[in-house]
Amino acid sequence: MAIKIASIRHVRGFDIARPVSIGVVLGLMLPLVLLPMLSIFIYGTSKGLGVFWSSLVAPEAIFALKLSLFTSFWATAFNVIFGLLAAYVLSRYDFWGRNAVIVTISLPTAIPTAVAGFALLLLWGPYGVLGRLLNGVQLMFTAYAIILANIFVTFPLAFGVIKPVFDTMSRSLEEASATIGATRWQTFWYVTLPSLRGAIVGGALLTFARAVGEFGSTILVSGNLAGRTQTAPLYIFAKFNEGQIEAANAIAIVLALLSFVIFSVLFFARDWLEFEAQEK
Repeated sequence: MAIKIASIRHVRGFDIARPVSIGVVLGLMLPLVLLPMLSIFIYGTSKGLGVFWSSLVAPEAIFALKLSLFTSFWATAFNVIFGLLAAYVLSRYDFWGRNAVIVTISLPTAIPTAVAGFALLLLWGPYGVLGRLLNGVQLMFTAYAIILANIFVTFPLAFGVIKPVFDTMSRSLEEASATIGATRWQTFWYVTLPSLRGAIVGGALLTFARAVGEFGSTILVSGNLAGRTQTAPLYIFAKFNEGQIEAANAIAIVLALLSFVIFSVLFFARDWLEFEAQEK
């Protein structure tokens, strides 16, 4: 018979620490997170929804949003595939220099994004080590340069989410699959990969959210050319400097809502995906 044990409290009666601690957390969040986010929406709609909508559907604004989504998608696709491969290799195999590889993959998180953009310019620019080998093809100041920058700054995110799942995953199902004649690819596709769905979705959403908001590296490698290489964060920066606050604010609202949606999906869907994988 199961015995239910009552939770132990440090104090009897009313616990003052509970409302005080909750109040402190909310009180710190208010000026640091909640009010800044709220001010975007208040100011963005203060002159009416008509002004907001006209700022949002301006051709340059639409182009900047599309370019951000396009470059972020391809950077996310690359980093999820690489993160999955790297997590598999570094979790399943032990070799000399393994820890150095893990540290190197994680390094972009600690490097300032402006340094990342400058490094890419030195490497892929017209006079860079690899840029000279392109036979006059200009890679920098194009959408491809933005994708490269996004790949660099988001490089460890998907890997950092997927690898811990690999490390804690039981190999009994993989071993059972091998004993009944499944190939390594079949075992990975039908056994290992379904168990990683939650981690893959989480890593992809984190990578995409980070790439959409990237500024420091993209402003260097893109040239910030309106209608050509200007992403949404660069559009906000440019319009703010021009004094067009309404135009900047409209795109800021879209990016804020997009981030909210991404992290809501990340929070609510990942546990469900992992549960579904365990049920199978």
